[in-house]
Amino acid sequence: MESAAGFNITKVEKSKLAGISLENVPFGKYFTDHMLEVDYDNGQWQTPSIVPYHSLQLSPSLAAIHYGQSIFEGIKAYKDQEGNPQVFRPKDNFRRFNISAERMQMPAVPESIFIEGMRKLIDIERNWIPEAADHALYIRPFMFATEEAIGVKPSDKYKFLIILSPTGPYYAAPMRIMVEEKYVRAVEGGFGFAKAAGNYAGALKASTEANDKGFDQVLWMDALEHKYVQECGTMNVFFIINNIAITPGLASGTILEGVTRDSTIVLLKEMGYKVEERSLSIDEIMEAYKKGVLNEIFGTGTAATISLIKELKYRDFDMTFEVDKWTIAPEVKRRMDAIKYGLEPDTHSWLFKI
Repeated sequence: MESAAGFNITKVEKSKLAGISLENVPFGKYFTDHMLEVDYDNGQWQTPSIVPYHSLQLSPSLAAIHYGQSIFEGIKAYKDQEGNPQVFRPKDNFRRFNISAERMQMPAVPESIFIEGMRKLIDIERNWIPEAADHALYIRPFMFATEEAIGVKPSDKYKFLIILSPTGPYYAAPMRIMVEEKYVRAVEGGFGFAKAAGNYAGALKASTEANDKGFDQVLWMDALEHKYVQECGTMNVFFIINNIAITPGLASGTILEGVTRDSTIVLLKEMGYKVEERSLSIDEIMEAYKKGVLNEIFGTGTAATISLIKELKYRDFDMTFEVDKWTIAPEVKRRMDAIKYGLEPDTHSWLFKI
């Protein structure tokens, strides 16, 4: 074991990378040799460690299992044209992580652990970053309650970890989306804006039913009227209507403040498009489709990046699109990828170099 600037580091004797192909690697199946691990106890964070990837031993009375105090983030690292690792906007994910922590009554993770720990871990695992197009090293920071007691209250103990996973495209083909009318994802005053595990667990029933009908995901609507667009299961969503980009606003606190969403807004404006962050009803969307002015629909997210939507079904009304003819979403993706892979200058200071 070695020590480096407040971190204990224990490396594996032999990497498992030699037995894994990083081409067309499925999302979330393989994990790198090491992970970051640190505990919160007695009101303070302990010394963080980078250790070989291993299973955790957990008590049956673990607070997170019973009461759901669990949050996470999703970030990606890429290689530039010289093979140097760089991470896309991790400090925005760090800020959002602690917003989620506050909402779920968990301790804030300091930047010295989150960002510096991530940097050290990726530096050790830099050979795991795929170099193929649409490939990246997926970074999963997460935290959960570890107090061994049953009782509805914030835990006194927590564990923060970062694990890494090489990945290819999350969605390899344009998507089919079904508008969800029965179930809801979030309500005002809830925690829809937090990247909490419970948000995703509560969405599984609707997404499974949509999958059974041949759809990839659902498009969530507002909880009160089932009328206004929220987000898709793993993505924020954009509609190009009359060459104006419209995406649901954040004021209600019911959707995730996506980092890719914000990046897309910046790039759309640079491309000369007007962007509106506002309430958007399914009726307005259908009317635009009938008039032939619903130009494009696409989702944005760290895992999904920019994902084209080729079909949107609402009740018996089916909206289909010839995505091969689209120009706006593909150009957003091209520009974003060019920055991530070092093909074009990073004029927004989005990249964190390892």
